[in-house]
Amino acid sequence: MTNINAKDVYFKELNEMVRAAQDGVVIEHCLGQRYIGCGLADKTIDIHGTAGNGLGAYLNGAKLTVYGNAQDATGDTMNKGEIIIHGSAGDACGYAMRGGSIFVRDDAGYRAGIHMKAYLHKFPKLVIGGSAGSFLGEYQAGGIILVLNRGNESIPVGNFCGTGMHGGKIILRTNTLPPNLPKQVCAEKAQAADMEEIEPLIAHYCEIFEVDRAAFDGDYYVLTPNTLSPYKQLYTHN
Repeated sequence: MTNINAKDVYFKELNEMVRAAQDGVVIEHCLGQRYIGCGLADKTIDIHGTAGNGLGAYLNGAKLTVYGNAQDATGDTMNKGEIIIHGSAGDACGYAMRGGSIFVRDDAGYRAGIHMKAYLHKFPKLVIGGSAGSFLGEYQAGGIILVLNRGNESIPVGNFCGTGMHGGKIILRTNTLPPNLPKQVCAEKAQAADMEEIEPLIAHYCEIFEVDRAAFDGDYYVLTPNTLSPYKQLYTHN
């Protein structure tokens, strides 16, 4: 492993050191440096501290683990790989992601999962352990967003969940649906097939963050776009 002390290191210099490393990387004292792991395919990077904007942007197979929080646009347009955050993520987590997986132990900010998309074997997965801010899954075109509501909030998402959604699924662990869902979003209680689909994600979350699976018992609701969504005609694949 290559150990990097990021204290007072400019983000461009830090990323040059990460790219130059021939093996796995451990970054200590990270404090908001941007674009860590951007576009990488074959590295394991452990980050101690707070990762800056664009963590894992265009990620193409690497594994990034943050022992702390991450700022905005984590996993922007990531293609494959895995990002694990032992804390919370800022706004636009999973923006336009088209493959791979992101696991956030705690909360995510506004517009998580915006423009997520899937195609053939590419199927992105965003798992948020706590709650998410407004506009979750805005314009979602594919993949799955799972909000586990670890804090047992009465409603674990903010306003306008699923606005413009025309593909994929949003699954919420909650007893109460958000009161202002857009008209083009259908919401139904999760069935056995839905639970079977998300069980591996819940199990992996529990393994990563050392949480008892029983913490996520309860009701789940599945949000999907209805067949009348006007946005589907704008895309070649749905």
